Amino acid sequence: MAPLPHRPDAAPPARIGLDRAEAVVVERYARLVRLAHLVLPPALGRHRRVLLAHGVVQRALPGLTTGRGQVPVPDGSTDPVGYAWVRGQVLSAALAFEHRPRLWPRRLPPPRALRPGLPAVWGLRFFPRAGGTEELALDRVLTEVSGPVRAAFALDALEELGTEDVAALLAAAGVADPEAALKAAAGVRARTGEAAGVLLASQEFDPCQVQTRPTDLLSRRRKGRLVGAGLVAVAASCALAVSGPAPVPGPEVSEADGRGGVAPVAEARGGTPALNPALLGRTDAAQWADTARVDFTAWPARGGRTEDTELLGRALRAWSSPEAAGVKLARSRTTPVVPPAGPPRLLYAGDVAGAAVVLLHDGARAARYAEPLNGSSPPSLEVARTDEADVTTAAALVVSRTESGVRFLLAPWVSEAGTRDLLRPGGDARKLRVDEDGVTEAVAGPPVAGAACERWPVVRLRSSSRIVEDHAFLVTDLGELTAAHLSYTPLPGSGAKARAPREATGEAALAAWARVGCRLAGLERSGVRSVNTWDFAEQALPEEAGRAVWGCTRVSTWRGPGHVLVHLRPESGRAAPVRLVGESGPTAACSRFGQHLVASTAWRAPSGRWYALAAGSREVRGLTVSGHERERGRTAAVRTDGEPDPRVTGHLPGGDQLTELEYR
Repeated sequence: MAPLPHRPDAAPPARIGLDRAEAVVVERYARLVRLAHLVLPPALGRHRRVLLAHGVVQRALPGLTTGRGQVPVPDGSTDPVGYAWVRGQVLSAALAFEHRPRLWPRRLPPPRALRPGLPAVWGLRFFPRAGGTEELALDRVLTEVSGPVRAAFALDALEELGTEDVAALLAAAGVADPEAALKAAAGVRARTGEAAGVLLASQEFDPCQVQTRPTDLLSRRRKGRLVGAGLVAVAASCALAVSGPAPVPGPEVSEADGRGGVAPVAEARGGTPALNPALLGRTDAAQWADTARVDFTAWPARGGRTEDTELLGRALRAWSSPEAAGVKLARSRTTPVVPPAGPPRLLYAGDVAGAAVVLLHDGARAARYAEPLNGSSPPSLEVARTDEADVTTAAALVVSRTESGVRFLLAPWVSEAGTRDLLRPGGDARKLRVDEDGVTEAVAGPPVAGAACERWPVVRLRSSSRIVEDHAFLVTDLGELTAAHLSYTPLPGSGAKARAPREATGEAALAAWARVGCRLAGLERSGVRSVNTWDFAEQALPEEAGRAVWGCTRVSTWRGPGHVLVHLRPESGRAAPVRLVGESGPTAACSRFGQHLVASTAWRAPSGRWYALAAGSREVRGLTVSGHERERGRTAAVRTDGEPDPRVTGHLPGGDQLTELEYR
């Protein structure tokens, strides 16, 4: 999508002719609709936002003046002045939807969004096609900022205008503080980098390429019956007025309508299969012990309300169209929230901690629908990625999160469950009570962001011997539907082969995690699949100050890319601080696809002298610390005159060199 020529010295006219404006709208319609869609408030919902974006552009034409003689020459060339005028009209109209009168309810769209207008659609809902994970992440960022910030970001990244031009356009559109909007938009641009324009040009933000879904078929059917009954009553009244009193048969009311509730989705003729509770997948209760695919597909349907078709229907409709169902939506980062393509699998339906809960799985995602039994708040829907889950990452789902703690629904292959404090390796695990459906008692959650990290509860699970022998592992809650799996890779041994990650249940693993466990804070709702701590080197500290272990903690996401923290842990007790010496991401470092690593840090001995410390992973044969000669081996300690700022290069077999991770 090439940018239009822009002339900052040629301000758009106060008004242009109708023919000229129409030519600009037709020529650049898709671009203008995309701009309007980006600026309109996300709270309107995807369907209304798509229609309003088209309506804003179509109503951008001026009055009835034809403006003959101002029509662009008919050679297809662009009219930058006319486009600038129309763009300003579109921008002003889209920003106007952000304004709410004083005391206007926050749960309602702005007044302008409630006005009827064209285009209008009956019976269908429109949604832009889903993009990739980067587009979804950008969309999430844009929903958190105001309309002026979205406008500034779009004019910068999509229209490629300069700062002064953007500020002038925002001021002309009625933005009170264009400079603040530009500053906030620069922060959004910094998070997306040079790819911002490419992302905004994708189908995720294109309201001209949409997919369709039906509206709530049952609600439509019920309303149609009510309208029909009203029409019959009107006709009867008219007949009575003409011919006098006569018995008129009333409309028949079905049993479902007589209850005043919504009929089950299964009764909807011609309904979407994904919305039919009767077509929900249900796995045999014993399949988990007789399959090579031990993941969510092996979970049977459990709970006391698995036959409650009304509850299941509401959960399916909520996943299919959260806006239409009026649910509060949450998702893990990079998780698409498009409706399931076919009937999902039922994992659980029952009452937990004062809410009716339904857990569903569509093969790549898990969804939790919850509605309070007392109706104190709207229903909620949470969706999380689960693609390529295994015996550990598919071992537990959060079925309830309340002030009293978190309750998990455990996999059918979990034979034993307990909880322990990750920060106290010498403590004993406490057994968790689990009901007959696999729901645990409440487990205390981790410390909230900003609070003192004095404990970190984790759940210790053991798989049944029917699928694996003596396999225990740890998972922890990071604020998402899925639990994160914790593992540990010990120091290199004397053998030639690298060690593989193992479960974080042994003495060395628990001791390492006790020192770095608080680093899990801040990872909430970031799509974490697993976290592994790898001790890649051990070093004797200068001046006989003891020993220290170099470690790398890798946070792996369901999407694939990971984030790593490189640290130095002096072995002088749990109270000794852990020194963070490197941080990077997204990166493959500290995984099986990034097994080579070097790191360095400045260290001050108890005597007050400064040293540059460096270490490398198993394959490193020598180290060169900046300003000093190469040293053999995998560790180095170089005394310096003052506090150093070391840089280290590792030397691998065959002559390859390895540099340390940069902070990013």
